[in-house]
Amino acid sequence: MSNIRLLPGAVSEIIAASADTGVLTKADRYGLMAAILDECLEEEEEEALNRLLRRVVRGRIQVVDKISCDR
Repeated sequence: MSNIRLLPGAVSEIIAASADTGVLTKADRYGLMAAILDECLEEEEEEALNRLLRRVVRGRIQVVDKISCDR
């Protein structure tokens, strides 16, 4: 269906970096969207993504329109 292939560990890195910086960038969101649409998430990654989304809803992680941020 899709020709998008993420690097191994990319989803975990995005989740960890967002939790560390408190910021979810546009590039991070596109990477997560690609993983979800490709249905390549393992159960552990899916649970971690759900925790990340709860942090966004609670305001602990800020969603920004920057492509990337200084990490």
